[in-house]
Amino acid sequence: MAENTTRRLCFNINGLLGGIIATVLLLSILGVFTYLAIGVQAGNATTYYKLVDEQNIPMTSTDTMAKHYKIVK
Repeated sequence: MAENTTRRLCFNINGLLGGIIATVLLLSILGVFTYLAIGVQAGNATTYYKLVDEQNIPMTSTDTMAKHYKIVK
């Protein structure tokens, strides 16, 4: 009878180690995106703006909204 010479390791890339690597990779990507989102939120929370002529802003408008507000510094 032929001897089975294939290696069956539980720490193979396709096995447990592969799952751990994939989990760490996904959690690190989540951490980076969370860090960047907090930075964007902090930047927008400290940028104040003032509406210009808010009574004449149309309800449905195809133009850019940038001309209806002004950034206050």
